[in-house]
Amino acid sequence: MNGVRTTTGKKIEPFGKMFATLPKRALSRVGVVDVGSNSIRLVVFDGAARSPAYFYNEKVMAGLGAKMAQTGRLNPEGVQRGFAALQRFAALAKGMDIDPLTCVATAAVREAADGPEFQARVERETGIKMWVIDGEEEARLSAQGVLLGWPDARGLVCDIGGNSMELAEVADGQVGRRVSSQLGPFRLQQVPGGKDGLRKHIRKVMAELAQVMGTHHERIYLVGGSWRAIARLDMERVGYPMTVLHEYRMTPAAVADTVAWIGAHELNDLRAQVGISTSRMELVPLASQVLLQLAETFAPTELAVSSYGIREGLLYEQMPDSLRKRDPLIEAARFTERQMARMPGSGKKLYQFLQPLFANAPPEQDRLIRAACLLHDTSWRAHPDYRAEACFDNVTRANMAALSHPERVFLGLALLHRYKNSRAGSLMAPLFKLLSGAQINDAEVLGKAMRFGAMLALDDPADAGRLTCENGELRLHLTPTGRKLMGEVAEARFRSLCGALGLEGAIV
Repeated sequence: MNGVRTTTGKKIEPFGKMFATLPKRALSRVGVVDVGSNSIRLVVFDGAARSPAYFYNEKVMAGLGAKMAQTGRLNPEGVQRGFAALQRFAALAKGMDIDPLTCVATAAVREAADGPEFQARVERETGIKMWVIDGEEEARLSAQGVLLGWPDARGLVCDIGGNSMELAEVADGQVGRRVSSQLGPFRLQQVPGGKDGLRKHIRKVMAELAQVMGTHHERIYLVGGSWRAIARLDMERVGYPMTVLHEYRMTPAAVADTVAWIGAHELNDLRAQVGISTSRMELVPLASQVLLQLAETFAPTELAVSSYGIREGLLYEQMPDSLRKRDPLIEAARFTERQMARMPGSGKKLYQFLQPLFANAPPEQDRLIRAACLLHDTSWRAHPDYRAEACFDNVTRANMAALSHPERVFLGLALLHRYKNSRAGSLMAPLFKLLSGAQINDAEVLGKAMRFGAMLALDDPADAGRLTCENGELRLHLTPTGRKLMGEVAEARFRSLCGALGLEGAIV
């Protein structure tokens, strides 16, 4: 691994050698603190190494970088709030037996005259060693965070904070060119000339960034709280049925419409509708002007929101290549099965049993089938009356990477049909519109296939029989054990599967 470099060029290994000492796919519990210009956040990662779960997540809107463009110093109120937050985070980490707690600081601390003083005080009084990184390193770590969530990411990563905005290229699992700018909202508050002066300034800086990074990128990945706030407002404007921000997509035209919509409404009214904090909402108008110009200058086909950034980038930094190449979705599903299924390992066997039904599935669908089988028995503790809706809700809202919104709904719908024959009257129906009719039918087939396979055997359906598809007929070849298991309910589920497939059924 390359290691992270600070503003002095010093190389650090933020988590030691945690991946090198783990032959398994599990991740040691690690904590990361991100000290930004606007917010300070503690995240504790746990679970599947390639797709870490968020064991703990807390944020304080300290505002360290507020008014720094005027004074050259950290905001005094922000210093007190930030120090109190870091004291709390140090105590929480101790209670969770996390040592060391990795802390990275960005624009505000690296640029303020009293940044070193704040850094020294934090280490002296809390024991947290704060690593201050430069703008290009910030861009690289944010881009690596995107790669953790999107292994096949290709395009431009744009990370906005309170006092800076970074750009980085990603392609083929690597980070390329990167650059830092002062297009953070706190900085823009000090630009003279009113609205026209602000627009000219943003346009000029964005043009300079385009000269460095090029304008050939089809997709821009948006990292940062201000971008997520704008995306949440875009969801509100268009009545989008899902509020998961990660992987939410916007076109440049949608960005322009949403920026105009924000400008036509009172901020407090918008904030009340979507639950964005006051301190975050105050920066939205300025950030929206930056996003508008970003979309105009670089003209991507789409802009995609990433919930992953510097913190996840630090984890990706430590991953060996063999781990990076694994599918985050499959790794997360495997980990969930080990933790929550009645018969861990049965998901793989169910997938193998159902292969004759999906032998021609393209790779992008096959991974969803595999994930669904791994997750098919992880909601068994839910009340039977709500189990179908519960597993749909769990998957569509799960903190899983490498999963688009339509893919979330496909998985959720397949698991709903794992427990329920019909989706009529489902409370989740508004989300079904994210799928085509063919995708809805495929999800139903997969769900009914899992529903039947799980009925045939809790552990390995192959012990009971095998499936073949021949001449428009689905055949179930039963073993002696299978004949004992094939009761009337199992047969009814087999017939339901045949109906969904549009095939005749035969039990041999």
